[in-house]
Amino acid sequence: MCDSRRRSPAMIDYLREYDRLVEIGIGRRADLAAALAKADVAVTATDVYPRAVPDGVRFVRDDVVDPDPDVYADAEAVYARNLPPELHRPTLEVAREADATLYFTTLGGDQPAIPVERKTIREGTLYVARAERRS
Repeated sequence: MCDSRRRSPAMIDYLREYDRLVEIGIGRRADLAAALAKADVAVTATDVYPRAVPDGVRFVRDDVVDPDPDVYADAEAVYARNLPPELHRPTLEVAREADATLYFTTLGGDQPAIPVERKTIREGTLYVARAERRS
């Protein structure tokens, strides 16, 4: 019997197609950023608290609610794992200002607070917002 979940893509499968990424709120989960860096993707990780990050990952202390636009300026995509609903709009704004695609997952039953496209991945549901920059 074949498990269809094994054939589902993982979040990394979407992200490794980019050259420059920013992770919002890395926390203590640095495995995805490490795997992306190992795949030769330039990753900048952010968090409101100082965090240790793996070799090849740049860390910047930043708050997505009051962001430093320079941190995100060169990003092709912004991503977050377990992003709480109150941070969906601020994270979308950061992505929009950088003209970047936003990828994120939520905790459990949290639904997205912004318009998204849904992708089924091994980890659950990946939400994608391809916001156009405001003029």
